[in-house]
Amino acid sequence: MQSRFKQAALFSIKLLLSIAVLVYIARGLDLQRLRSHLVSVDPLLFVLALSLIFFQTFVLNGRWELIMRALGVSLDWLAGWRILMISLWFNQVLPSSVGGDAVRMWLLRQRGVEWPEAVKGVAADRFTALIGLIALMVAGLPFLLSRVSDHAAILAIGGLTLAGVAGTVILLTLDRLPKRLIAHRAIASFVRFGALVRFLLLQSERRALLFGSALLIHIVTAAACFALARGVGAQLSVVDAGILIPPVVLLTAVPISISGWGVREGAMVACLGLAGVPSEEALSVSLLLGAISVIIGLVGGAIWLASPERGSYSADKAAKAAEEAPGYDGLGKEVSSHP
Repeated sequence: MQSRFKQAALFSIKLLLSIAVLVYIARGLDLQRLRSHLVSVDPLLFVLALSLIFFQTFVLNGRWELIMRALGVSLDWLAGWRILMISLWFNQVLPSSVGGDAVRMWLLRQRGVEWPEAVKGVAADRFTALIGLIALMVAGLPFLLSRVSDHAAILAIGGLTLAGVAGTVILLTLDRLPKRLIAHRAIASFVRFGALVRFLLLQSERRALLFGSALLIHIVTAAACFALARGVGAQLSVVDAGILIPPVVLLTAVPISISGWGVREGAMVACLGLAGVPSEEALSVSLLLGAISVIIGLVGGAIWLASPERGSYSADKAAKAAEEAPGYDGLGKEVSSHP
């Protein structure tokens, strides 16, 4: 009962934060102009953006399949994609304390995958995506310096990028620290996880394909945002989309709101504003991107309704099983943010 109360309280706080941020952003905007952008978006460009995000699910699944194979788990491509789509349903449409990652682990377990491999596979998938995002932000810094004159914004994005690089380097090299410093059980989980990700990216046979897919996923997101921006009449260049959308994605991944709503909108308005995009148009891009995420989630929901596992599913059991799985307490919760 106490656990359910905590879950409800956490969900309520996230919901209130999402609503509060959206209301705060909307206060200073021309709502009629915002509505005009939303209803008059070029349908062809909206469909293009939707197609890109749907295509992204195949790339996501391909990356995850590579990771599972490196862990010695043979995951059928179609089965993996079905599990991934179901997890997006839970993440986007029915946000809860369980989340899509725990559901992914649970579904893997139903297919006979042991908990350690399920946890490692999902967590490594998340962190590999994060590394790809940080790599794009590092590559975009020179362009950011040459195209943006707001020193405070450059400092903020640059600091966020450097923090990401430092965090990644520390995690990947934890096992090189003296044994006495990493002997604690909680730290040991991160040490093993860092060694696993380092192996995947530096030593596995498919490392180039794995890292390339991690980059491609975020490039596709930037391309979808570019299409949506053009669809609402915003003058956003390809280069600006490439350097300003990754920070938006990174901030959206912080699990403090419902499926990133509110945080994504605030970050999109702030970042696209650096390229001269009016707030109403930037917010339209974010809301349309959110709508696309919901549509993709609904596809996952339809797949879930037809799934044989649905009859035996229990949110409480999935959450409890995931929390009891080896390593989940030390790394799963840390990296299971919105993609």
